[in-house]
Amino acid sequence: MNSALTPVTIAIAQLNPTIGDLAGNAQRILEAAQQAAAQGAQLLLTPELSLCGYPPRDLLMHPDFLEAMQQTLARLAKDLPPTLTTLVGVVTLNPNAGIEGGKPLFNSTALLAGGAVQQLFHKRLLPTYDVFDEDRYFESGREANHFWLGSGDRSDAGSGLHIGVTICEDLWNDEEFWGKRSYEINPIADLAQVGVNLTINLSASPFTAGKQTLREAMLKHSATRFNQPLLYVNQVGSNDDLIFDGCSVAFNRKGELVCRAKMFAADLVLVQYDPQQQDLVAVPEAIAPVPDNEDAEIWGALVLGVRDYARKCGFSKAVIGLSGGIDSALVAAIAAAALGPENVLGVLMPSPYSSDHSVNDALQLAVNLGIQTQTLKIGELMTGYDHTLEALFAGTEFGIAEENIQSRIRGNLLMAIANKFGYLLLSTGNKSEMAVGYCTLYGDMNGGLAVIADVPKTRVYSICHWLNTQLTPTLATAPVPHAPTAAEVIPTPIITKAPSAELKPGQVDQDSLPPYDILDDILARLIHNHQSPDQIVAAGHDPAVVNKITRLVTRAEFKRRQAPPVLKVTDRAFGVGWRMPIANRWIPATATDTKAAIAPSA
Repeated sequence: MNSALTPVTIAIAQLNPTIGDLAGNAQRILEAAQQAAAQGAQLLLTPELSLCGYPPRDLLMHPDFLEAMQQTLARLAKDLPPTLTTLVGVVTLNPNAGIEGGKPLFNSTALLAGGAVQQLFHKRLLPTYDVFDEDRYFESGREANHFWLGSGDRSDAGSGLHIGVTICEDLWNDEEFWGKRSYEINPIADLAQVGVNLTINLSASPFTAGKQTLREAMLKHSATRFNQPLLYVNQVGSNDDLIFDGCSVAFNRKGELVCRAKMFAADLVLVQYDPQQQDLVAVPEAIAPVPDNEDAEIWGALVLGVRDYARKCGFSKAVIGLSGGIDSALVAAIAAAALGPENVLGVLMPSPYSSDHSVNDALQLAVNLGIQTQTLKIGELMTGYDHTLEALFAGTEFGIAEENIQSRIRGNLLMAIANKFGYLLLSTGNKSEMAVGYCTLYGDMNGGLAVIADVPKTRVYSICHWLNTQLTPTLATAPVPHAPTAAEVIPTPIITKAPSAELKPGQVDQDSLPPYDILDDILARLIHNHQSPDQIVAAGHDPAVVNKITRLVTRAEFKRRQAPPVLKVTDRAFGVGWRMPIANRWIPATATDTKAAIAPSA
């Protein structure tokens, strides 16, 4: 390290890219670079694959897309401020793939300086689990990545600041922190052996509730273990089902938090490296707050998820079926915060089985949120279906088929409105229902986005209780919709009444399901913790209930496969990371259960 080197200002650009929008993403990087240079920064960090957006998935199979990315990168390099070195996430070709074998591409970071690409760094650890499928496209980098940032010639090794480069998963293999290794190598340890002054990590790390606490604990551990500062820049925004929370951070060599970017918002933060101290300088005012509970975290994530999904898919307005129940109430509140209440339409579709209080509760909710409503009574449509099916259904009893017709009538009406006016239809089913199939295919499952399908029913209640305490927006969460005269966001009767689909007289959810606190605990153990039915019984649950729930989860797979994209907020969501077979004869059961598989029900 050159002792004469002056302090180095490093800018962290927490960006919200749109997948495939090469020109738009390049412009976001350029604007961040111009802002950083104006504030005296010498180095700018951007997230993983910041030029194309993460995850690009099978866009990477299009050669023209890859060529356009390289052309865009070259133009960006020429446009960047001359005083700034910039690290940009990009996909690059593996020139030896056809000779040595291996995947055709690298997940790379390009060092741009002097109007050109000066160096390329390749991601070494490729996650292939849950929502990640990087081994499908990318070859692993084989060398430790590092460069010199000096006051003179940037290629002058040994002069200036020696910086190690890692990309997302490269950070997540510290055997001391995790108690095990998931990969053979630890890129952070390799860089420590090289003797870098600090390490940076360029990430696109999806949100799950509580994950930021884990990230910061891991980063603190790595900083103190290797006695070197660590800077982490994360993507923000939502791309399809994945939500990226941002919360980029920096830790000094003592493991102290130096800065934190905003949660759920694009941001630019600056941090300074002092060569005399060989450490980052603390910037207390640059530490953005984070929510103090998971309800607030999930709320902020879902608002961002809806806003970005709508915006990036070209929607400005949303339509929601309002039943007067708690699930549609929460989705309506999320939509109003994400898109503005003037851009949300709530549709009431009462049947002869709908209670007056459900209609009144839905209307009061709409008043509280400031959204518009339309009421479409479905009694006559139900009668029409009855007449059409009368001969065919003669001699049978009223049952699930007739109940589901009501739901499908409502689903058809909502889709008609969405098609007619170009609205995004938001599905309102929760995770508990999705897990056990307590939902109607081509009915209440209709929609372009399943907003709370990764939120268990008990969490839905918890978020609504929390929401009613948030009378003003906070810095750490997304804005809460609230009418000036309303005492609460979600009307109390919606929260306190027994949940019901109201598809037959006197129906409540507990006619078909155990109480939601019991159901959700069983589902958490089964889905998230991968416990066997016997283990779940040993935790205190009734064997018959456990066996029933495991069978319901298994037979509902065909429904989940046809659901809209599910916004992911837990570590085990129904969506691209859930890969269970539909035609499946393995149904986990207790040792005493001998029942055969049950055919799927729509």
